[in-house]
Amino acid sequence: MNLKPLSDRVILKAVEAEETTKGGIILTSSAKEKPEMAEVVAVGPGGMVDGKEVVMTVKAGDKVLTSKYSGTEVKVDGEEYTIVRQNDILAIVE
Repeated sequence: MNLKPLSDRVILKAVEAEETTKGGIILTSSAKEKPEMAEVVAVGPGGMVDGKEVVMTVKAGDKVLTSKYSGTEVKVDGEEYTIVRQNDILAIVE
């Protein structure tokens, strides 16, 4: 991958959503919601953003939850990624 995030941006790769519900119903691809869980691929250096110091708290490999429609989707080398600001990340999944 040739993407290097700048400032407080984070590059995410969606974690595949489950194909079946807890009740055992198999979902078609059109019935699946956009995944809200993603894996951090790369993290920007942080620094001054809008006059405030931003310290990056996520790191590559973390699994995170994001807002459903946050970020910018890009496709590189056939892979789909989402670029978000760190403050668009809601939580780190441990």
